[in-house]
Amino acid sequence: MKALVTGGGGFLGRYVVEKLVARGDSVRVLGRNRYPELERLGVESLQADLRNRSAVIKACQEIDVVFHVAALPAIWGKWRDFYAINVEGTKNVLAGCAEQRVPKLVYTSTPSVVFDQGDLCNVDESRPYPESYNCHYPKTKAIAERLVIEANGRKGLLAASLRPHLVWGPRDNHLIPKVLQRARARQLFVVGDGSNRVDITYVENAADAHLQAADHLKAGSPVAGQVYFISQGEPVVLWDFINQLLERLGIPKVTRSIPYRAAKSLGVVLETVHTLFSLSREPRMTRFLAAQLAKSHYFDISRARRDFGYSPRISTAEGLERLVDFIRRQ
Repeated sequence: MKALVTGGGGFLGRYVVEKLVARGDSVRVLGRNRYPELERLGVESLQADLRNRSAVIKACQEIDVVFHVAALPAIWGKWRDFYAINVEGTKNVLAGCAEQRVPKLVYTSTPSVVFDQGDLCNVDESRPYPESYNCHYPKTKAIAERLVIEANGRKGLLAASLRPHLVWGPRDNHLIPKVLQRARARQLFVVGDGSNRVDITYVENAADAHLQAADHLKAGSPVAGQVYFISQGEPVVLWDFINQLLERLGIPKVTRSIPYRAAKSLGVVLETVHTLFSLSREPRMTRFLAAQLAKSHYFDISRARRDFGYSPRISTAEGLERLVDFIRRQ
């Protein structure tokens, strides 16, 4: 098949692209940059912004499946930027699918769309969206996810949404580098009592899930119009996992802690200061980040196992070995 991958030059998107190429599919990438290393693999690279409606529609020409991976994933920033990229960009992708008669769309969402700042323990896809959010990223991703699911069945489009949680692994340019940077600077604190359990997803497993979901998107399939949590299927104690990684890399473990309420209050103060003074850099703490670091959030992935055969191929232990080896070689 011929696939379009938005954000194909990014962390998860690149793994999706490489897996498609490896099995013989034809791949087109849409991104803000050119990716010569992907072009050398035979990938067609289109340089355009998701906010450019005509460019996105053109990119969907003669495409059998769109993997819409691109997004603005930060925890801080301007609402207009998050809305333009995550919502309007998704509207442009849907317009491209409609005008070019693309039959399949797999959207990359996030479990944060149902995060209400409390513990989420083994919840499934019946969990409703919360009434309010304190971070632009999950709010705009939730809006976009609903648009995707509502588009299922229109003009022959079959659509599904995947919610991989805390994607990590070699070539990560977002999550792990930030953790290591703060750990080396002695700026990491255990938030809460350190016992919270969270789901994580090794990047190749997340990419596998995208291909499996797309392959099962057929008329009459239970995948069409559904959302799916994706993870390792075995939550980890967050701070134990972080400290295990730090120890393997010779970085001092995180031993200092701060109560959740104190971290949340600090987040309120820092968000206020950054808003009043129009500071663009990310605050050291936000309300959303405090809750993410202190609360449990892990999910039931049985629907993905049942509907399209998802099973984490690479274990957390093996993934950690690969990540440590990659970082050591940098």
